[in-house]
Amino acid sequence: MPGPVLELRVALTAADYERLVAFYQDGLGLDPAHIWTNEQGRAVIYEMGQATLEVFDEQQAATVDQIEAGQRVSGPIRFALQVPDVDLAVQRLLKQGAVLVHDPVITPWGHRNARLQSPDGLQITLFQVLRPE
Repeated sequence: MPGPVLELRVALTAADYERLVAFYQDGLGLDPAHIWTNEQGRAVIYEMGQATLEVFDEQQAATVDQIEAGQRVSGPIRFALQVPDVDLAVQRLLKQGAVLVHDPVITPWGHRNARLQSPDGLQITLFQVLRPE
């Protein structure tokens, strides 16, 4: 029997649609699953693997920010995207307008994490699992 939620879908509204599409599509190498372009507007959906929802209290958010970025920098929403190669993903996203918030670090939970800011200001953690959990 399926669980109470079947899919997590995050919807971003972009002031600069083309730039944000290039950021995710070219920067992460995503292929569009669905594209809408008509007189009502434009939209694209990227399938991004398994989805989870993390809910932190302020203290835990500050702890993670301290580990990944050296200080409290993220807002109420931050993406955390697992990638196969953090360095490669960072370089691709920087070419698409990301700002490096902090170089990759090894976390206490065995991941290699880098913190970036997307062109629209969203904080993004890229993580590579170094040792299985």
